Amino acid sequence: MKNTALTDTHIALGAKMVPFAGYNMPVSYEGVNAEHETVRKGVGVFDVSHMGEFLIEGPKALELIQKVTSNDASKLTVGKAQYSYLPNETGGIVDDLIVYRIKDETYLLVVNASNIDKDWTHISKYNEDIAADMRNISEGFSLLAIQGPKAIKAMQSLTSVDLEAINFYNLVVADFAGIDYVIISATGYTGSGGFEIYCKNTEVQQIWDKVFEAGADFDIKPIGLGARDTLRLEMGYCLYGNDIDDKTSPFEAGLGWITKFTKDFVNSDALAKEKEKGADQKLIGFELDERGIPRQGYDIVDEQGKKIGVVTSGTMSPSLNKGIGMGYVPSNLSKPDTKIHIQIRKNTVPATVVKLPFYKR
Repeated sequence: MKNTALTDTHIALGAKMVPFAGYNMPVSYEGVNAEHETVRKGVGVFDVSHMGEFLIEGPKALELIQKVTSNDASKLTVGKAQYSYLPNETGGIVDDLIVYRIKDETYLLVVNASNIDKDWTHISKYNEDIAADMRNISEGFSLLAIQGPKAIKAMQSLTSVDLEAINFYNLVVADFAGIDYVIISATGYTGSGGFEIYCKNTEVQQIWDKVFEAGADFDIKPIGLGARDTLRLEMGYCLYGNDIDDKTSPFEAGLGWITKFTKDFVNSDALAKEKEKGADQKLIGFELDERGIPRQGYDIVDEQGKKIGVVTSGTMSPSLNKGIGMGYVPSNLSKPDTKIHIQIRKNTVPATVVKLPFYKR
């Protein structure tokens, strides 16, 4: 089990620690609902240093990224970020990721913790012919996500840059909490605003301490992965391994908007044909019409109790106080207001397909 540079800090704060993607990670401190509320209304800090970071550099960097990712990275100017995915050769998804353009010929790829080795192998295979400079810097870097509507006010004293001016999916390399060069980005996974800090492992304890000092007047709190999951689900954001995987079609998963056929990329010909044909099933969001909590793996059934799909993510939404979830159903049953049922143990609970996100600020 790997530790982040802040593992001892989390334990000292009384965090409940769990194994996650090969790391010893804090799942909660004072409870998921309270932490969820902190991020929706105030400011909270996640240690998400388990995420993977690859640097792709040099004159061939863009060529490699264009080959292995679905989105059009040629549109990225320095200081911009882009959501994308790595298509595999069989119509599925190796991983979803964020591509940052740090300098003219320097890109940072941020990938899911559980997929670091798989992603590295996949990208390296396509780099054999292209020969861009690739470095896996995951082990040496930490990542804090400072999230919530009060994040900017709480953190502004720690940096000389105007945090308010960093638009969504933008980044700056600047001073923060006494460290001269960190990446400050705004690519949050919670839907409540805020930003992320990428720094070296040797710098993260100082940054963590100063963040909590600066945020004391704003009632800043540490937040675990449990609330991260409920927050992202309320936004309808996919979680790799739950809602998308190696067998998931990006068009079924609603990722057509980041599939750009303005270039040649891995499996692009087959994906273009699939787009033309249309997906047989689609990822939907649904709300339960009665009390109950939908969970991953529960069957989605029709009125007669016949299985029509499966729940990929589900929870009791702390913001809406009702059961919400996502799952795959036949395309003809994917429109908002369609009635479906969720099999929760012996009970068949009625539910309604809704337009994502569930939570609207």
